Amino acid sequence: MNIQSAITQGAKILKDKFCLNPYLDSEILMSKAINKDKKYLILNSKEKIEEINLNLFKKLINERSKGKPVSHLTNKKLFWNSEFYVTEDTLIPRPDTELIVESILNLTKNKSKLSILDIGIGSGCILLSVLKERKNFYGTGIDISKNCLKIANLNATSLKVHTRLKLYKSNVDKFSLGKYDLIVSNPPYIKKHIIKYLDKGVARFEPKIALNGGLDGLSEIRKVIKKSSELIKKNGKFILEIGFDQKNKVIKLLKKEGFYINSALKDLAYNDRCIICTKI
Repeated sequence: MNIQSAITQGAKILKDKFCLNPYLDSEILMSKAINKDKKYLILNSKEKIEEINLNLFKKLINERSKGKPVSHLTNKKLFWNSEFYVTEDTLIPRPDTELIVESILNLTKNKSKLSILDIGIGSGCILLSVLKERKNFYGTGIDISKNCLKIANLNATSLKVHTRLKLYKSNVDKFSLGKYDLIVSNPPYIKKHIIKYLDKGVARFEPKIALNGGLDGLSEIRKVIKKSSELIKKNGKFILEIGFDQKNKVIKLLKKEGFYINSALKDLAYNDRCIICTKI
């Protein structure tokens, strides 16, 4: 079988399983199976595939047809201007979260040597994207998952920002090291009982610990806000990602902890997605 025939066949299987982008997914998985880029696929579409590679491709298509995210099958996700290594231990970086990176870069245009804390660093996509753009900023990342910290460290090394990064395994409640110019967090904010109704790729394959915001979706957000109010410098900026329906409740929590609300930003679907505030 040649490359083109296999991709078409794979796309049909995925389409029958209601995958959103069956042909694109099939192409990406073929690239993974034969370890070649998209350009190679186009220029060599009639090339015969070796049996070992074809079997791997079929296996990947089968996994994808069960809902496993493409990013977990390829261990890659493009975010901001970089490719990040991801596994089932990390939340897959979302395009909506790029809004946070953009906001930080806009807020720090004329700043130098800022110290940034990322609470729940995960793959590192937010903090590392900022460190890559701001060569004289320093970052600290905390996470309760040892595997997430390993992945963040791998990504930091790959992006050549590891010398400006410190990582700690810690629960947000117990972390008390340093004072920061800017704090950022994308905490779990989905109500516990809703998780099972999410897209099956999310509900079945992404880490529950990165999704579960407790009964009201705010249990982790409360902890992050309280701890951030202690760790942030006066006039420091705090940027928090939230659920689409949480803005008013989160603003109340922030004000209670001494934050002035600068703005609430909307994501690509025009839902409230992050709040920017200042420690008074």
